[in-house]
Order: sequence, then structure tokens, then C-alpha cells
Amino acid sequence: MKRGARLGQHFLNAVWVARDLVAAVAPRPHDIIVEVGPGRGALTEKLLATGNMVVAIEKDETLAAFLLEKFANEIANGKLHLMQGDIRDGDTYDVLAGRPYVVAANIPYYITGEIIRDFLTAAHQPQKMALLIQKEVADRIVARDKKESILSLSVKAYGEPSIVAKVPAGCFNPPPSVDSAILLVKNISRTFFADISEETFFAVVKAGFASKRKQLGGNLGKVFGEVALGALDACAISPRIRAEDLSLDEWQRLTTSISAIPLENQYVSPESPQPEKD
Repeated sequence: MKRGARLGQHFLNAVWVARDLVAAVAPRPHDIIVEVGPGRGALTEKLLATGNMVVAIEKDETLAAFLLEKFANEIANGKLHLMQGDIRDGDTYDVLAGRPYVVAANIPYYITGEIIRDFLTAAHQPQKMALLIQKEVADRIVARDKKESILSLSVKAYGEPSIVAKVPAGCFNPPPSVDSAILLVKNISRTFFADISEETFFAVVKAGFASKRKQLGGNLGKVFGEVALGALDACAISPRIRAEDLSLDEWQRLTTSISAIPLENQYVSPESPQPEKD
């Protein structure tokens, strides 16, 4: 088994995909480009062609050694900073030193949610992200079926997601069992949380999705008691609706309403509900 495949990597072998991904992230002249999991460097080559400094993080030791040799000149002249390690360790932010950056990556499917969350919630957020991810996950993030999820709401609270292109499995080696897509998340910021707390917002959302087949009033009631019904009524939201049918704006209004109720009047269940896998 190839080492990269063992770590969940499927190496990009279609030039047009790398080109479209770079076009989607569209870095400004002063932006640093962070690439997660460069693999054999197919996307790295296109990123370097923009003239921007690239910071690439590769976990696989063998691939990192290969990249050190392949891009020796670019590393020597400071255009490429190659880091061998796990992006989830958080060392990347030290290299960025507060400078504006964008993210471009072909990331392993199994850490997609974690990578997206880590960048969106980072103290130093990227300006935008263009990611090659599983098409089914991309569809859920943009809510093509008009059904929201914890994942889609979590992304939309920080930025504007859209699908740039569908990428067939044959564009990778080895080919994955499903198609992929280029997901673009732009205008990343914390503006959405100007008047509400991130912690409270996600507590309300997770409570609402605790049992996705049950009505919203019942789910919220298990955490917030009668306060939930009062908040829903104040927002003109039916307690019989399901969590997936609420828009981001409605979740924001609901969080504001719940937060406005004095703490001593709120009931919190001694057992915090565990949301279903999203």
C-alpha cells in the first residue's frame, strides 16, 4: 500500500483541477498561501506560479523528503516554506506571524471537518479557503437540498461557501470511491458573532440537532426548559419545525432571544444532549 494512501491521501493528477482551485482562492499579491497535504506537489507547482509565498504542511515523512528535493530551489529562495508535521498541531500560525493568508488544499476525507473547523475558528483566520473535499460533504455544507446541518451552519456562520467545480474520482491516484468537489469559503470573519457569543450559538444549534427526527421545541426544551418555547414564540418560529429547516438568520435570532433571558430563569438539563452524527 502506498504510504500516502494509508494516510488517506489521493494524489491529484489532473492539471485543470489544480488550475481551477488556484483561480478560486485568487490570492492577493501580499497573501501567504497555506497548502495542507501537498503530497507530490501537483497543486504546489500551480500555487508557486502565482508568485505568492507558499507554506506547505506535509505529515508523511517520505513525501516531505520528496518535496524537499523537488522544490529545492523554491525553498532556497524563500518562495516555499515546507513544514513536516500535522497541520492540527497548530505550528503553522507561528510561521504566518499574523500576516494575511488563504488556504488551498487537497485534504484527506477523514479530517475534512476538523481542518475546516480549525481554520474557521482560529484566532487568526484565513481570508478564504479553496478545498478539494468529498462532493457529498460539499453538497451538505452549501445545503443544496435546502436542509441545514451542524456542519453547514458552522461554516456559514464564518463565511460564504460555494461549490466551484465537481471533480471526478479519476482525477486522483489512487482514485477514491466517490467524486470530489472544490469548495470555496470566502469572506471569512467573525462578523456574524458581533452581537452573540460563539459558545452560546453553537450550544443552541447542537441542542436543536440533538435528535434530528424530533421537533425543535422538544430538543431545545431538554436543555433550556420553558425558556425554549418563549424564545421560539418571540422569534415567530414554530416549535414543531425541525432543526434542519431553520436558516442561519433564524438560528441567530433564536440565540439572541435565549441569551436575553436572565440566567436564573434558564433551565439547563443536567445531562447535555449528544447530537447525532452530522
